[in-house]
Amino acid sequence: MAVHISQISKSFLLPHERRGTLKNHFIHLFRGRLRYERFHALTEVSFDLKEGEWIGMIGSNGSGKSTLLKIISGIFEPDAGTVEYKGRSIPFLELGAGLHPELTVRDNIFMNSILLGMTKREVNKRFDEILDFAELRNFVDQQLKNISSGMKLRLAFAVALTIEAELYLIDEIMSVGDYNFQKKSLSALKEKAHGKNLIFVSHDLEQVEQLCHRVVWLNKGRVMMYDRPEKVIPAYKAYSNNPS
Repeated sequence: MAVHISQISKSFLLPHERRGTLKNHFIHLFRGRLRYERFHALTEVSFDLKEGEWIGMIGSNGSGKSTLLKIISGIFEPDAGTVEYKGRSIPFLELGAGLHPELTVRDNIFMNSILLGMTKREVNKRFDEILDFAELRNFVDQQLKNISSGMKLRLAFAVALTIEAELYLIDEIMSVGDYNFQKKSLSALKEKAHGKNLIFVSHDLEQVEQLCHRVVWLNKGRVMMYDRPEKVIPAYKAYSNNPS
């Protein structure tokens, strides 16, 4: 198997009340320690990807999809279980989080690309490609804080798309930019990840059905079903219409 995900579990401690200010901490000083509740985001999640396989991940909000992607990408550590694959993964998660508002578009391309593993020489070679894909040539020397949020997302997507990897992790990012940019991004991603592994989180079931070989359906942190799209998606729709 190209990617092996075995018995992944993850939980978080959620406070019962907020004490976000010094005043609140003082008021509650004599009420005892802050109480927490343990939230089980993922429980014993397992599935495999064959070489070159694209997997869709579906489920309602809070089902654990984004948490699982962050574990696979190394952002979160699991409480239990293992993730195994060879080579590099590129996470298309929370695009724009690594960009600096005080730096120019030009400087952010270099900084973000190098943080993702490219050398300065590689960035120089592909700089124009990144800039033109993001459609930001006229803004190259603008500080990031002076351009729109949509432009920032286009920039982050263009940088991430440049990196070569064996595994691509996609979390609800195909709404980046306007319709034409979305179409261009999807086409470029198909070409880039052809023959590679990809895990794709989306609420767009039609897109999942078109792009993915198999689908993981998560519900309350557990795998409900893992099979071909034509089997999983109808079952998920039926459950969503009648969850009881």
